[in-house]
Amino acid sequence: MKVGILGGGQLARMIALAGYPLGLNFIFLDPSVSACATTLGRHLHGDYHDEYLLAELAKRADVVTYEFENVPANVAEFLAARTQVYPSPKALQIAQDRLLEKEFLNELGIPTASYATVDSWESLQSAMETIGYPAILKTRTQGYDGRGQSVLKSAADLKASWQKLNGLPSIAEGFVNFNREVSIVAVRSVSGELAFYPLSENVHRGGILRLSESRENDVMQAKAEDYATRLMTALEYVGVLALELFEVDGELVANEFAPRVHNSGHWTIEGAETSQFENHLRAILDLSLGSTAAIGKVAMVNFIGGKPESEQVLKIQNAHLHLYAKASRKGRKVAHATVHAATTEELEPLKKRLIMLANDVDDS
Repeated sequence: MKVGILGGGQLARMIALAGYPLGLNFIFLDPSVSACATTLGRHLHGDYHDEYLLAELAKRADVVTYEFENVPANVAEFLAARTQVYPSPKALQIAQDRLLEKEFLNELGIPTASYATVDSWESLQSAMETIGYPAILKTRTQGYDGRGQSVLKSAADLKASWQKLNGLPSIAEGFVNFNREVSIVAVRSVSGELAFYPLSENVHRGGILRLSESRENDVMQAKAEDYATRLMTALEYVGVLALELFEVDGELVANEFAPRVHNSGHWTIEGAETSQFENHLRAILDLSLGSTAAIGKVAMVNFIGGKPESEQVLKIQNAHLHLYAKASRKGRKVAHATVHAATTEELEPLKKRLIMLANDVDDS
């Protein structure tokens, strides 16, 4: 069985690593000659719009998936006319446009921050009369890890923020005064089997995820599962999906969803009975889903911009290091590590040591 993946970054790499024990082979389409996943399978090197390469991918792969949501939706549609593509092009189309995403979530009864469409300087001024300050201006597309965003603290920030985003079609969002950030990683198979991982509690800085911890038996678990179920059912979704949420005074407000395996679920590699990556493959191949139960208490720390010496990480008890074979670069995710323990008290000092190592190399 051969799985095609649009994209050859670290998420594709971890999908392939999870697939090898299942006897799967992989073929990647990525425009970068140095894409880090491509040593694990065949690399179709070229643009995502190259119809010759897309046809080759469709011919050679039994099923195609993707590792990030900025793959053009028409590319997924081209492939879907020739082979199985999961998640569906519809999920991709909605997730990659912040306005469509907010509208879709609200239609399903899933609350979001207040928002308004911004297509011009005049509409930005008008939107802020409704949204109020503070707020955040976001491009509708091509935004991830804090890119395509600008904070609006007062009217004095409007002109510079509009210029920073180059006048691209955007949305203005009201700030959510949250108690904490969480996400739920969920999975749905071709046959409709559903499974949910324990909530991840997350810490971001500069729009980039820094820390995720598993939260078994969290009081918000049932509500998060309900929202994820609504989303996946409406989309007839297949694969892993992550829904990012804010907890606000005992309620959940959706931020965005990712139609793919997700950074906040990396702890599942060592910290769950079945990783999100293996379950994504099981789902798109319509195999029985594996248990999503957590194994003890787990934390995951991202290394941004650079990475510590491997020995510094590995000498921490119960630590596991994942290097992405990517060159260090400002603001770039180049590795992550997890630690696990039987109790929260035992986990805390191990987690703190990882965070210190991450801070030492962080140049974001």
